[in-house]
Amino acid sequence: MSWTITANLVPGLARGAAVLGTGGGGDPYIGALLAAQAIQQHGDVTVVSVAEVPDDALVLTVAMMGAPTVMVEKLPSLDEVIAPVHALGAFLGRAVTHIACAEVGGVNSTIPIAAAAALRLPLIDGDGMGRAFPELQMVLPTLYGIDASPLAFSDEKGNVGVLNTVDNAWTERIARVACVEMGCSVMISGFPMSGLQARESLVADSLSLSREIGDGITAAREAKTDPVERTVRLLGGRELFAGKVTDVQRATTTGFARGRARIEGAAGTLELSFQNEHLIAELDGRTLVTTPDLIIVLEHDSGEPITTEGLRYGQRVRVIAAPSDERWHSSAALAMVGPGYFGYDTPSHRFDGRVEHLTDDRGGAAA
Repeated sequence: MSWTITANLVPGLARGAAVLGTGGGGDPYIGALLAAQAIQQHGDVTVVSVAEVPDDALVLTVAMMGAPTVMVEKLPSLDEVIAPVHALGAFLGRAVTHIACAEVGGVNSTIPIAAAAALRLPLIDGDGMGRAFPELQMVLPTLYGIDASPLAFSDEKGNVGVLNTVDNAWTERIARVACVEMGCSVMISGFPMSGLQARESLVADSLSLSREIGDGITAAREAKTDPVERTVRLLGGRELFAGKVTDVQRATTTGFARGRARIEGAAGTLELSFQNEHLIAELDGRTLVTTPDLIIVLEHDSGEPITTEGLRYGQRVRVIAAPSDERWHSSAALAMVGPGYFGYDTPSHRFDGRVEHLTDDRGGAAA
Protein backbone atom coordinates (compact mmCIF):
# COMPACT_ATOMS: atom_id res chain seq x y z
CA MET A 1 0.00 0.00 0.00
CA SER A 2 3.03 2.27 0.34
CA TRP A 3 4.51 4.26 -2.54
CA THR A 4 7.49 6.52 -3.12
CA ILE A 5 7.75 10.22 -3.86
CA THR A 6 10.66 10.91 -6.18
CA ALA A 7 11.73 14.35 -7.36
CA ASN A 8 9.95 13.94 -10.70
CA LEU A 9 6.61 13.27 -8.95
CA VAL A 10 6.71 16.46 -6.90
CA PRO A 11 5.47 18.98 -9.54
CA GLY A 12 2.29 17.01 -10.33
CA LEU A 13 1.56 16.42 -6.66
CA ALA A 14 2.12 20.10 -5.88
CA ARG A 15 -0.20 21.15 -8.72
CA GLY A 16 -2.97 18.87 -7.47
CA ALA A 17 -2.50 20.07 -3.90
CA ALA A 18 -2.82 23.67 -5.10
CA VAL A 19 -6.22 22.73 -6.55
CA LEU A 20 -7.32 21.29 -3.20
CA GLY A 21 -5.85 24.32 -1.46
CA THR A 22 -8.83 26.45 -2.60
CA GLY A 23 -6.57 29.41 -3.31
CA GLY A 24 -4.52 29.16 -0.10
CA GLY A 25 -1.76 27.07 1.34
CA GLY A 26 1.02 29.00 -0.35
CA ASP A 27 2.73 28.98 -3.74
CA PRO A 28 2.91 25.37 -5.03
CA TYR A 29 5.99 26.16 -7.13
CA ILE A 30 7.96 27.29 -4.06
CA GLY A 31 6.87 24.22 -2.11
CA ALA A 32 7.83 21.94 -4.99
CA LEU A 33 11.31 23.50 -5.15
CA LEU A 34 11.84 22.87 -1.44
CA ALA A 35 10.59 19.27 -1.61
CA ALA A 36 12.67 18.47 -4.70
CA GLN A 37 15.77 19.95 -3.04
CA ALA A 38 15.24 17.80 0.05
CA ILE A 39 14.76 14.63 -2.01
CA GLN A 40 17.87 15.31 -4.06
CA GLN A 41 19.93 15.83 -0.90
CA HIS A 42 18.46 13.13 1.34
CA GLY A 43 16.69 10.59 -0.87
CA ASP A 44 13.15 9.62 -1.87
CA VAL A 45 10.23 9.69 0.57
CA THR A 46 8.19 6.63 1.47
CA VAL A 47 4.46 7.33 1.69
CA VAL A 48 2.36 5.00 3.85
CA SER A 49 -1.41 4.77 4.09
CA VAL A 50 -3.10 5.69 7.37
CA ALA A 51 -4.00 2.00 7.74
CA GLU A 52 -0.29 1.10 7.85
CA VAL A 53 0.61 3.39 10.76
CA PRO A 54 1.20 1.38 13.98
CA ASP A 55 -0.99 2.15 16.98
CA ASP A 56 1.98 3.26 19.08
CA ALA A 57 3.47 5.60 16.43
CA LEU A 58 4.31 9.21 17.22
CA VAL A 59 2.91 11.27 14.37
CA LEU A 60 3.64 15.00 14.02
CA THR A 61 2.21 17.43 11.50
CA VAL A 62 4.58 19.86 9.75
CA ALA A 63 3.42 23.06 8.06
CA MET A 64 4.03 26.70 7.26
CA MET A 65 2.04 29.15 9.36
CA GLY A 66 1.43 32.68 8.13
CA ALA A 67 0.48 34.68 5.07
CA PRO A 68 1.17 32.88 1.76
CA THR A 69 2.06 36.22 0.17
CA VAL A 70 5.08 36.50 2.48
CA MET A 71 6.48 33.08 1.64
CA VAL A 72 6.80 34.07 -2.02
CA GLU A 73 9.71 36.28 -0.92
CA LYS A 74 10.92 34.32 2.13
CA LEU A 75 11.68 30.73 1.13
CA PRO A 76 12.46 28.62 4.20
CA SER A 77 15.58 26.49 4.47
CA LEU A 78 15.52 22.77 5.26
CA ASP A 79 17.05 23.52 8.66
CA GLU A 80 14.11 25.81 9.41
CA VAL A 81 11.63 23.13 8.31
CA ILE A 82 13.01 20.36 10.54
CA ALA A 83 13.90 22.50 13.57
CA PRO A 84 10.36 22.35 15.06
CA VAL A 85 10.27 18.54 14.69
CA HIS A 86 13.56 18.18 16.56
CA ALA A 87 12.38 20.60 19.24
CA LEU A 88 9.06 18.84 19.71
CA GLY A 89 10.61 15.37 19.79
CA ALA A 90 13.00 16.56 22.51
CA PHE A 91 10.14 18.19 24.45
CA LEU A 92 8.07 14.98 24.31
CA GLY A 93 11.05 12.77 25.08
CA ARG A 94 10.15 10.34 22.30
CA ALA A 95 11.38 9.52 18.83
CA VAL A 96 9.13 10.84 16.07
CA THR A 97 8.11 7.97 13.77
CA HIS A 98 5.90 9.57 11.08
CA ILE A 99 5.29 12.96 9.45
CA ALA A 100 1.83 14.10 8.34
CA CYS A 101 0.33 17.09 6.51
CA ALA A 102 -1.81 19.41 8.58
CA GLU A 103 -3.51 20.47 5.36
CA VAL A 104 -3.21 19.17 1.83
CA GLY A 105 -3.38 22.59 0.22
CA GLY A 106 -0.55 24.24 -1.62
CA VAL A 107 2.85 24.47 0.01
CA ASN A 108 1.65 22.65 3.11
CA SER A 109 1.46 19.44 1.13
CA THR A 110 5.08 19.75 0.01
CA ILE A 111 6.80 21.12 3.14
CA PRO A 112 6.04 17.80 4.92
CA ILE A 113 7.67 16.00 1.97
CA ALA A 114 10.81 18.07 2.56
CA ALA A 115 10.67 17.34 6.29
CA ALA A 116 10.18 13.61 5.75
CA ALA A 117 13.10 13.48 3.31
CA ALA A 118 15.47 15.44 5.54
CA LEU A 119 14.49 13.44 8.64
CA ARG A 120 14.36 10.13 6.73
CA LEU A 121 10.90 9.39 8.11
CA PRO A 122 7.80 7.98 6.37
CA LEU A 123 5.08 10.41 5.30
CA ILE A 124 1.42 9.54 5.87
CA ASP A 125 -0.91 9.58 2.85
CA GLY A 126 -3.47 11.82 4.53
CA ASP A 127 -3.96 15.23 6.08
CA GLY A 128 -5.99 17.05 8.69
CA MET A 129 -8.44 18.86 6.38
CA GLY A 130 -8.78 17.46 2.86
CA ARG A 131 -8.35 21.08 1.72
CA ALA A 132 -6.78 24.23 3.25
CA PHE A 133 -8.08 26.51 6.02
CA PRO A 134 -6.44 29.66 7.39
CA GLU A 135 -6.25 28.92 11.13
CA LEU A 136 -4.25 26.31 13.00
CA GLN A 137 -7.13 24.77 14.98
CA MET A 138 -9.21 24.23 11.82
CA VAL A 139 -8.38 20.55 11.40
CA LEU A 140 -10.44 17.42 11.89
CA PRO A 141 -8.14 16.23 14.72
CA THR A 142 -9.52 19.15 16.77
CA LEU A 143 -13.00 17.61 16.48
CA TYR A 144 -11.55 14.33 17.81
CA GLY A 145 -10.09 15.99 20.90
CA ILE A 146 -6.47 15.90 19.71
CA ASP A 147 -4.40 18.77 21.10
CA ALA A 148 -2.44 21.03 18.78
CA SER A 149 0.09 21.62 21.53
CA PRO A 150 2.78 21.15 22.50
CA LEU A 151 3.52 22.99 19.25
CA ALA A 152 7.00 23.99 18.09
CA PHE A 153 7.82 26.85 15.70
CA SER A 154 10.93 28.25 14.04
CA ASP A 155 11.95 31.12 11.78
CA GLU A 156 14.77 31.86 9.34
CA LYS A 157 16.80 33.67 12.01
CA GLY A 158 17.21 30.51 14.09
CA ASN A 159 14.56 31.30 16.71
CA VAL A 160 12.79 28.15 17.96
CA GLY A 161 10.03 27.88 20.56
CA VAL A 162 7.57 25.37 22.03
CA LEU A 163 4.06 26.31 23.16
CA ASN A 164 1.97 24.38 25.66
CA THR A 165 -1.56 25.81 25.69
CA VAL A 166 -4.94 25.09 27.25
CA ASP A 167 -6.73 24.36 23.96
CA ASN A 168 -6.29 24.54 20.19
CA ALA A 169 -7.89 27.98 19.86
CA TRP A 170 -5.30 29.38 22.27
CA THR A 171 -2.54 27.62 20.35
CA GLU A 172 -3.67 29.51 17.23
CA ARG A 173 -3.92 32.85 19.05
CA ILE A 174 -0.50 32.72 20.69
CA ALA A 175 1.29 31.15 17.73
CA ARG A 176 -0.23 33.75 15.38
CA VAL A 177 1.18 36.60 17.47
CA ALA A 178 4.59 34.94 17.44
CA CYS A 179 4.26 34.38 13.69
CA VAL A 180 3.55 38.07 13.03
CA GLU A 181 6.51 39.13 15.18
CA MET A 182 8.76 36.62 13.38
CA GLY A 183 7.98 38.01 9.93
CA CYS A 184 4.47 36.63 9.18
CA SER A 185 5.81 33.23 8.12
CA VAL A 186 7.13 30.43 10.35
CA MET A 187 7.52 26.67 10.23
CA ILE A 188 5.50 24.71 12.79
CA SER A 189 5.14 21.15 14.04
CA GLY A 190 2.38 19.95 16.32
CA PHE A 191 -0.72 17.81 16.84
CA PRO A 192 1.28 14.90 18.30
CA MET A 193 -0.88 11.81 17.87
CA SER A 194 -0.72 8.04 17.92
CA GLY A 195 -1.30 5.87 14.89
CA LEU A 196 -4.76 5.06 16.24
CA GLN A 197 -5.64 8.75 16.48
CA ALA A 198 -4.23 9.42 13.01
CA ARG A 199 -6.38 6.68 11.46
CA GLU A 200 -9.48 8.07 13.14
CA SER A 201 -9.03 11.76 12.46
CA LEU A 202 -7.07 12.30 9.24
CA VAL A 203 -8.49 12.51 5.71
CA ALA A 204 -7.07 9.40 4.06
CA ASP A 205 -5.31 9.27 0.66
CA SER A 206 -5.17 13.04 0.14
CA LEU A 207 -1.61 12.97 -1.23
CA SER A 208 -2.62 10.26 -3.70
CA LEU A 209 -5.57 12.41 -4.73
CA SER A 210 -3.30 15.43 -5.19
CA ARG A 211 -1.05 13.41 -7.45
CA GLU A 212 -4.03 12.14 -9.44
CA ILE A 213 -5.40 15.66 -9.91
CA GLY A 214 -2.05 17.09 -10.99
CA ASP A 215 -1.26 14.23 -13.35
CA GLY A 216 -4.80 14.46 -14.74
CA ILE A 217 -4.34 18.13 -15.65
CA THR A 218 -1.11 17.29 -17.46
CA ALA A 219 -2.69 14.32 -19.26
CA ALA A 220 -5.67 16.40 -20.41
CA ARG A 221 -3.37 19.06 -21.85
CA GLU A 222 -1.35 16.44 -23.73
CA ALA A 223 -4.55 14.84 -25.07
CA LYS A 224 -5.91 18.29 -25.98
CA THR A 225 -9.00 17.73 -23.84
CA ASP A 226 -10.42 20.08 -21.19
CA PRO A 227 -8.31 19.90 -17.99
CA VAL A 228 -10.89 21.87 -16.00
CA GLU A 229 -13.64 19.44 -16.91
CA ARG A 230 -11.39 16.56 -15.94
CA THR A 231 -10.69 18.11 -12.53
CA VAL A 232 -14.38 18.72 -11.93
CA ARG A 233 -15.17 15.08 -12.68
CA LEU A 234 -12.36 13.82 -10.45
CA LEU A 235 -13.54 15.91 -7.50
CA GLY A 236 -17.23 15.20 -8.02
CA GLY A 237 -17.91 18.92 -8.17
CA ARG A 238 -19.34 21.43 -10.64
CA GLU A 239 -18.24 24.49 -12.59
CA LEU A 240 -19.65 27.71 -11.14
CA PHE A 241 -18.49 30.46 -13.44
CA ALA A 242 -16.17 31.52 -16.26
CA GLY A 243 -14.91 35.03 -16.93
CA LYS A 244 -12.15 37.61 -16.59
CA VAL A 245 -10.67 38.96 -13.35
CA THR A 246 -11.52 42.66 -13.27
CA ASP A 247 -10.51 43.63 -9.74
CA VAL A 248 -8.50 42.20 -6.82
CA GLN A 249 -8.27 43.81 -3.40
CA ARG A 250 -5.69 42.16 -1.16
CA ALA A 251 -3.87 43.04 2.06
CA THR A 252 -1.71 41.10 4.50
CA THR A 253 -3.11 41.77 7.99
CA THR A 254 -2.70 39.92 11.31
CA GLY A 255 -0.76 37.18 9.56
CA PHE A 256 -3.34 36.48 6.85
CA ALA A 257 -3.81 37.44 3.20
CA ARG A 258 -7.34 38.89 3.15
CA GLY A 259 -9.29 40.29 0.27
CA ARG A 260 -11.89 40.07 -2.49
CA ALA A 261 -11.75 39.35 -6.21
CA ARG A 262 -14.27 40.30 -8.89
CA ILE A 263 -14.72 38.18 -12.02
CA GLU A 264 -16.96 39.30 -14.87
CA GLY A 265 -18.45 36.97 -17.45
CA ALA A 266 -21.48 36.27 -19.61
CA ALA A 267 -23.46 35.03 -16.60
CA GLY A 268 -22.89 38.17 -14.53
CA THR A 269 -20.35 39.18 -11.89
CA LEU A 270 -18.85 36.68 -9.45
CA GLU A 271 -17.24 37.96 -6.24
CA LEU A 272 -14.87 35.82 -4.21
CA SER A 273 -14.01 36.63 -0.59
CA PHE A 274 -10.88 35.06 0.85
CA GLN A 275 -8.73 34.79 3.97
CA ASN A 276 -5.75 32.91 2.54
CA GLU A 277 -8.37 30.52 1.09
CA HIS A 278 -11.59 31.31 -0.81
CA LEU A 279 -14.47 31.41 1.66
CA ILE A 280 -17.49 32.77 -0.23
CA ALA A 281 -18.56 32.83 -3.89
CA GLU A 282 -21.40 35.24 -4.75
CA LEU A 283 -23.00 35.74 -8.16
CA ASP A 284 -24.57 39.20 -8.51
CA GLY A 285 -25.02 39.32 -4.73
CA ARG A 286 -26.48 35.82 -4.43
CA THR A 287 -24.43 33.31 -2.43
CA LEU A 288 -23.51 30.22 -4.44
CA VAL A 289 -21.01 28.33 -2.30
CA THR A 290 -19.33 28.91 1.06
CA THR A 291 -16.72 27.31 3.26
CA PRO A 292 -16.33 24.45 4.19
CA ASP A 293 -16.90 23.23 0.62
CA LEU A 294 -14.11 23.92 -1.85
CA ILE A 295 -14.05 27.03 -4.08
CA ILE A 296 -11.26 26.72 -6.65
CA VAL A 297 -9.99 29.13 -9.33
CA LEU A 298 -8.34 27.59 -12.40
CA GLU A 299 -6.78 29.20 -15.47
CA HIS A 300 -9.40 29.09 -18.21
CA ASP A 301 -7.61 26.91 -20.76
CA SER A 302 -4.71 25.19 -19.00
CA GLY A 303 -6.57 24.28 -15.82
CA GLU A 304 -3.61 25.53 -13.77
CA PRO A 305 -4.68 26.37 -10.19
CA ILE A 306 -4.39 30.04 -9.24
CA THR A 307 -3.73 30.95 -5.60
CA THR A 308 -5.24 34.03 -3.98
CA GLU A 309 -1.86 35.79 -4.10
CA GLY A 310 -1.59 34.85 -7.78
CA LEU A 311 -4.89 36.43 -8.86
CA ARG A 312 -4.29 39.30 -11.29
CA TYR A 313 -6.36 41.72 -13.36
CA GLY A 314 -7.11 40.41 -16.83
CA GLN A 315 -6.74 36.68 -16.11
CA ARG A 316 -9.29 34.45 -17.82
CA VAL A 317 -10.42 31.94 -15.23
CA ARG A 318 -12.98 29.31 -14.42
CA VAL A 319 -14.27 28.82 -10.89
CA ILE A 320 -15.30 25.38 -9.71
CA ALA A 321 -16.77 24.04 -6.48
CA ALA A 322 -16.36 20.62 -4.91
CA PRO A 323 -17.52 18.81 -1.76
CA SER A 324 -15.42 18.84 1.39
CA ASP A 325 -15.01 15.85 3.70
CA GLU A 326 -18.47 15.15 5.08
CA ARG A 327 -17.24 15.57 8.67
CA TRP A 328 -16.88 19.30 8.00
CA HIS A 329 -20.66 19.58 7.83
CA SER A 330 -21.35 18.61 11.44
CA SER A 331 -22.56 21.40 13.73
CA ALA A 332 -19.27 21.47 15.66
CA ALA A 333 -17.28 21.69 12.44
CA LEU A 334 -19.46 24.44 10.96
CA ALA A 335 -19.02 26.46 14.15
CA MET A 336 -15.27 26.25 13.56
CA VAL A 337 -14.98 26.68 9.76
CA GLY A 338 -18.41 27.79 8.50
CA PRO A 339 -19.06 31.27 7.10
CA GLY A 340 -20.32 32.56 10.45
CA TYR A 341 -16.94 32.00 12.07
CA PHE A 342 -15.34 34.36 9.53
CA GLY A 343 -17.96 37.06 10.11
CA TYR A 344 -20.27 36.39 7.15
CA ASP A 345 -24.00 36.60 7.88
CA THR A 346 -25.02 33.65 5.75
CA PRO A 347 -25.63 29.95 6.33
CA SER A 348 -23.36 27.37 4.79
CA HIS A 349 -24.05 26.78 1.09
CA ARG A 350 -22.88 23.43 -0.22
CA PHE A 351 -21.32 23.05 -3.65
CA ASP A 352 -24.53 21.48 -4.98
CA GLY A 353 -26.80 24.31 -3.83
CA ARG A 354 -28.01 22.83 -0.55
CA VAL A 355 -28.19 25.29 2.36
CA GLU A 356 -27.46 24.17 5.90
CA HIS A 357 -28.03 26.19 9.05
CA LEU A 358 -25.85 25.85 12.12
CA THR A 359 -27.75 23.95 14.80
CA ASP A 360 -27.25 23.60 18.52
CA ASP A 361 -26.78 20.27 20.34
CA ARG A 362 -30.56 19.79 20.62
CA GLY A 363 -31.09 20.01 16.89
CA GLY A 364 -32.56 23.51 16.87
CA ALA A 365 -31.26 26.48 14.96
CA ALA A 366 -28.38 28.15 16.76
CA ALA A 367 -28.76 31.78 17.70
